[in-house]
Amino acid sequence: MSGTPVGVDNTSRRKFDKEEYLERARQREQREKDEARKGKERGPPVQRQPLKHRDYEVDLDSRLGKTQVVTPIAPLNQQAGYYCSVCECVVKDSANYLDHINGKKHQRALGMSMRVERASLEQVQKRFEALKKRKDPSAFTEQDLDERIMKQQQEEEERKRQRKEKKKEKKREQAAQHEPEDVDPDIAAMMGFGGFGSSKK
Repeated sequence: MSGTPVGVDNTSRRKFDKEEYLERARQREQREKDEARKGKERGPPVQRQPLKHRDYEVDLDSRLGKTQVVTPIAPLNQQAGYYCSVCECVVKDSANYLDHINGKKHQRALGMSMRVERASLEQVQKRFEALKKRKDPSAFTEQDLDERIMKQQQEEEERKRQRKEKKKEKKREQAAQHEPEDVDPDIAAMMGFGGFGSSKK
């Protein structure tokens, strides 16, 4: 046996090829520049309109409580759930449908950004004027309020009276059903009662 130990000599310092790593760094920088140029070649970003009010009513109640046969080969607009024709997707319930039509993806498909246009002072004043014109100031007076209150009280009293009459009618019917017909009225009067029904009438 010789006097040298068997194994790997890992006591020396590892040496790197600096030229090789410099070349790799240059290639990586060149790739990043090329990718940045490709991104710029896509064109300017699309200018989207600010959000605006919906000009239609969202229909959530038309299919409420109705049954529908669902087949796997049916087109999207005839499947179960709410169909969005803009995004061409089906949403299963009304809450998710509302989230979808108010969401970023749907608004982008409509050509709108999620930013709201800032209103100027003139726009706000015009809006107030339009609302004042739409609202008729002579439409409501204190007399109208008093008349409405009186009318409502009369209707409530009429309902109470009708309920009392219905209760009395039911009691009469029940008393007539429970009263035996084979009892002689003379004997019942002699014994001190008019019938075997309840004493309340």
